[in-house]
Amino acid sequence: MTLSGKNVLLLAADLFEDMELLYPLYRLGEEGVAVTVAGLDVSPVTGKKGYGPLAVDTTVDEVAAAHFDALVIPGGFAPDKLRRSDVVLALVRAFDTADKPIAFICHAGWVPISARIVNGRRATSVGAIRDDMVNAGVDWVDEATVVDGNLISARTPADLGPWMKALLAALAGPDGPDSPR
Repeated sequence: MTLSGKNVLLLAADLFEDMELLYPLYRLGEEGVAVTVAGLDVSPVTGKKGYGPLAVDTTVDEVAAAHFDALVIPGGFAPDKLRRSDVVLALVRAFDTADKPIAFICHAGWVPISARIVNGRRATSVGAIRDDMVNAGVDWVDEATVVDGNLISARTPADLGPWMKALLAALAGPDGPDSPR
């Protein structure tokens, strides 16, 4: 499968879960996807387990959902910082309004919660934020990866494989290699 010509925005802040940012960054690149890493500012970010510093390509103030095919939000402690940014929340809402894939994993569910796009939707997350998800109106399920329309959620780094497969399928579209023909 090659997805050259596709563009994905990956949000980053300090204390991201290392594998939840790095795996999509490199896996999407393997498929020819152009990935833009956007931070809250121009400072490099460091992972929760010490990866970094990782340079960001741009800031969230300099990007628009219209220029991307999907959004990826890694977990760790970074989502707690990302969800405090009005710009980030507006971006998430713009991706949702445009029905573009929004892939989030682990604690990253906090960001779509704060963007108020999950009420009545089916999703998963790390068990630690299950109550937050449920209180936001999510039909929470304990599955490796859950796809509900444009939302693609996963629980933990152990679920990175099926999570990325779901995102790649969404980027390929209905006529992609895994579509039922």
